[in-house]
Amino acid sequence: MSEDPGNVREFTVDELAARAGMTVRNVRAYASRGLIAAPRLEGRTGYYNHEHLQRLHLIRVLMDRGYTLASVEKNLLANPLGADDHALDLIDVLHSPTHKEEPELMTRDALAALAGVPRDDALIENLADLGLTEWIDEDRVKLLQPAIVRAGAAAVRMGLSPQTVLAMLPILREHLGPIADHFVDRVRQEVWQPFADAGMPETDWPTVLGVIESLLPVAGQAVLTLFREQLAESIDHALGEKLALADKN
Repeated sequence: MSEDPGNVREFTVDELAARAGMTVRNVRAYASRGLIAAPRLEGRTGYYNHEHLQRLHLIRVLMDRGYTLASVEKNLLANPLGADDHALDLIDVLHSPTHKEEPELMTRDALAALAGVPRDDALIENLADLGLTEWIDEDRVKLLQPAIVRAGAAAVRMGLSPQTVLAMLPILREHLGPIADHFVDRVRQEVWQPFADAGMPETDWPTVLGVIESLLPVAGQAVLTLFREQLAESIDHALGEKLALADKN
């Protein structure tokens, strides 16, 4: 996606727009808003370089991810130019395949069979309301979060009702959200903030990116381990109550 910064190369506005996948009109509009630095002028011709291209790539990526131009402008103007390569690296880390599932197409019959229940349009509507599925046509749905849908289907096959399983998701989100927020906040204060206070030195970027890339597996393993321990305790407690009730009878 990016040019080699060590290979000094300059572009006209037309070449820059083509390489960035934008129109010349958009490039000029972003320049007029101060989102890219002024070009080097030679006569009446402006020449752009790798930094301009990376900034346009960053703008395009942010816009493609749903950010408004106003929010992109506010954040980019509040930060110094020159770290766009690293910003793109950070976005790549956060949105890598290991961090985000790819949607999966499935027929409605296959989805029902997955859970071992009759085909039920109301159930699919409930999944859609939770942001787990999306209607494609009369016969197919898109699983937006396949791992969660498959885990829920497995729980239904175990004997839990679909309604019970669906009700678990808001509970999980309610309790896991604060845990994730706390974990990220600590990393922000103890890893990112010292790095930012030091002026984001070039030599430390790989370390910071590595820490952020490790967030998901490290936090996920910790949560899974603790949940297993808690689940075992809950099972032991439930069995203990059952056995005590049996002794009384």
